[in-house]
Amino acid sequence: MGIIDFKATKCKHCYKCIRNCEVKAVMIRNERAEIMPDQCILCGKCMQVCPQSAKTLISDLELVKEYIRQGKRTVISLAPSYMGLLKYSSIGQVNGALKKLGFSDVRETAEGAALVTAEYTRLLEEGKMDTIITTCCPGVNDLIEIYYPQLIGHLAPVVSPMIAHGKLLKRKMGYDTKVVFLGPCIAKKKESEDPRHAGYIDAVLNFSDLKRWLSEEGISIEECEDIPFTNENPRVNRLYPVTNGIISSVVATEKEQDQYRKLYVHGIKSCIDLCESIKEGSMNGCFIEMNICSGGCINGPMVEDEKISRFKVKLDMEESIEKEPVPWEEISPKIDRISFQKHFMDRAPEEAMPTEAQIKEIFKMTGKLKPEDELNCGACGYSTCREKAIAVFQKKAELNMCIPFMNEKAESLSNLVLETSPNIVLIVDKDMKILEFSKVGERYFGISRQEALEMYLYEFIDPSDFQWVYQSHQKIHGKKVSYGEYGFSTMQNIVYVEKEDVVLATFIDITREEEQAKQEYEMKLETIDLAQKVIHKQMMVAQEIAGLLGETTAETKTTLTKLCRSLLDEGSESEVK
Repeated sequence: MGIIDFKATKCKHCYKCIRNCEVKAVMIRNERAEIMPDQCILCGKCMQVCPQSAKTLISDLELVKEYIRQGKRTVISLAPSYMGLLKYSSIGQVNGALKKLGFSDVRETAEGAALVTAEYTRLLEEGKMDTIITTCCPGVNDLIEIYYPQLIGHLAPVVSPMIAHGKLLKRKMGYDTKVVFLGPCIAKKKESEDPRHAGYIDAVLNFSDLKRWLSEEGISIEECEDIPFTNENPRVNRLYPVTNGIISSVVATEKEQDQYRKLYVHGIKSCIDLCESIKEGSMNGCFIEMNICSGGCINGPMVEDEKISRFKVKLDMEESIEKEPVPWEEISPKIDRISFQKHFMDRAPEEAMPTEAQIKEIFKMTGKLKPEDELNCGACGYSTCREKAIAVFQKKAELNMCIPFMNEKAESLSNLVLETSPNIVLIVDKDMKILEFSKVGERYFGISRQEALEMYLYEFIDPSDFQWVYQSHQKIHGKKVSYGEYGFSTMQNIVYVEKEDVVLATFIDITREEEQAKQEYEMKLETIDLAQKVIHKQMMVAQEIAGLLGETTAETKTTLTKLCRSLLDEGSESEVK
């Protein structure tokens, strides 16, 4: 469709768009929201409520600028809501500002509304239709064609003021003229591309586009020249964008009072409720003005100025706009030459419905085994668990969209870890208040989990390491800490969890390893002591042996010396003889 741009990277699977979409034209795929073009009525609510601004409107602004740069005759069809939504001293200044931007002419869409009013008046005078629903709002037309096709026969077979005006301007100025619609509605873009009347509106801008463009060019409407509009005064038809505006225009234009009861409804929820009433047959002989936007077009999805009060705008417009109809002689020549008829069609999507057994199977996968398990909390965006199960079957929703189920699953997994882990698990906040205390911790510290969750960490162990981790956001890994008073030793890993602003710690029991290491150390000391004693003894033996060897050597030396002397003496005596 190319009208609402979706940024999947920003979608945080919050389901807010589904909760606020009355027709559930948003699907979840791979945990990301996607708009279903064939079911979307372009109310714009998803854009307004998206907390991440993941959905934005595709703008025709650059296309319109290009028309003007190329010198093409470009005319604005200005929605009457401008009278309450733009700031000016006189309405001619709006004309002057748009002329400054380069538009060849500026015409009020209310000129087309006068033609539509004439068509509605004709239908009322003919009295052939039981109940008549106005078709000025493209959102209403989509709602009925897609979701209430049985009511198509109640839709007035008339184009909207925008299309009527486009037809009029093309006929009057030439079909090569570029007609640009300017208003607060996003559904008008889809309507302009509808094959049933394509080619009459070449581009659609909203007031946000206009304000951005004026700002870029440094143009202030209130400082612009007051240039009167060239179209005939549309008078009461300028009231179309406020609630009861269409009825006011019709009543003022009628030649004689018709027999239809008049009713106006605004806001998508009210429109749906009314469609249900008509479908049930409780509404007959009515002329119904319907508008998807609560408060009418003056509260359209592209009215971004929060300072604008739709109530004040309605009062101001009703007070300032004359209630006189456009003279018939101004309208009749235009109606004679142009057809403003529209044929509506059944566009309801064909979707398979699950059997009761299939719904129960989906319920089973999300832990809903009994009727009381169906909480119908609406967190997933659907009103009931049954609606969500049907959406899952139709591949519009995913199982994990059930928040209570996922929460229960997460809690069960968390409890499983806490209950089965052989390690002590502790979680504390910035004040060292204990937020989680694993089952195994009860055995080591002698306090129950319930007691621990009421305590602060410093009440039974030193919190210094935890405080350092919280303040520095750095981790402690593999630090040995012994708790002599509790009789065990630990290997500790302590980290800061930024998302939750808490400190998480796991204590691994290394008491046995430490005792074993101590025993091994003591054995080493004993071995060293024994070795030292052996060395000492060996030294003593060596010394004793050395002493004995010394004495023996000395005695041998003396004896041999004596023997040598004796031999020498004997030799001397023989020579003398």
